[in-house]
Amino acid sequence: MTETLTIRRPDDWHLHLRDGAVLRAVLPETARHFARAIVMPNLVPPVVTGAEAAAYRDRILAALPTGMTFEPLMTLYLTEDTDPDDVAAAHASGLVTAVKLYPAGATTNSASGVRDFDKVRGVLDRMAEIGLPLCVHGEVTDPDIDIFDREAVFIDRVLDPVRRATPGLRVVMEHVTTREARDYVLAQDGGDLAATITVQHLMLDRNAMLVGGLRPHYYCLPILKRGTHRAALVEAAISGDPRFFLGTDSAPHPTRKKEAECCAAGCFTAPVALSCLAHVFEEAGALARLEAFTSLNGPAFYGLPANGDTITLTRGAAAAPLGQIETDAETGPITVFDPGIPLHWRVTP
Repeated sequence: MTETLTIRRPDDWHLHLRDGAVLRAVLPETARHFARAIVMPNLVPPVVTGAEAAAYRDRILAALPTGMTFEPLMTLYLTEDTDPDDVAAAHASGLVTAVKLYPAGATTNSASGVRDFDKVRGVLDRMAEIGLPLCVHGEVTDPDIDIFDREAVFIDRVLDPVRRATPGLRVVMEHVTTREARDYVLAQDGGDLAATITVQHLMLDRNAMLVGGLRPHYYCLPILKRGTHRAALVEAAISGDPRFFLGTDSAPHPTRKKEAECCAAGCFTAPVALSCLAHVFEEAGALARLEAFTSLNGPAFYGLPANGDTITLTRGAAAAPLGQIETDAETGPITVFDPGIPLHWRVTP
């Protein structure tokens, strides 16, 4: 049995860092293991313009502890008022790596998202022209669509028509959760479509969240699906196919908001992401392909070099759950994702 595994230092292609005290608390948990991350722009208010993205990047770098290295890859929040010229300028300057599409009301802090896709046509056309990727939260929000079907319906009603209407647009389907999403990616040619997969969707299905009582720390959006969908995602992740790569969607919320009557959506997975992934890949007999999923496929899609340094994971006795990390008195602690099974892999110095 493999006891150590050395891979190129990974990147996280979908990450929430929040701001203020939460940013200062969670950033070291990502920077400890990941060299770069696509940082989500759904703050309040959202990061819409290049100037706002520059200011947010400065706050992230100011929060980085001395001695740590980390590169935030900034995104802009797509609204119906987004200026195509501002987007193009932010991309040309090297500031912005992608633009994020939230259908209005789909998830945390998405109220400013898109309702009428005709109103963002000019932005999407410009993005296709300059090669700037669109990161998509792929769910419809129609009240008549079951929450477990929102992703599949989005592909048919929104994503495929948008891609057909905007040739050359590079798209990342973020945090895919269904066999339908996996199959849609596999059916496409041309290299303009990729997908990220989260830790929780590789490890858990909806039974883990619902059977025996509701576990709020497993509640995320898109929501956990059937075990058959989880199995399809594992097949995609371990396949080595360059169109699939890691986006943790690590989403910190104060524990009091996760354990509330109406709980917040998101799993704070950053501190244990690599331990969880090593477990998944080992269980599938695919440890040799972990590096492709975490460290190679994402940079290749985004046109960036793979990281030159490495990290080593070591297999040993199961580690105790990490519990919580502290922020400040007003925010309170944040609970770290616990998959409910022993984790034997950990990153070692």
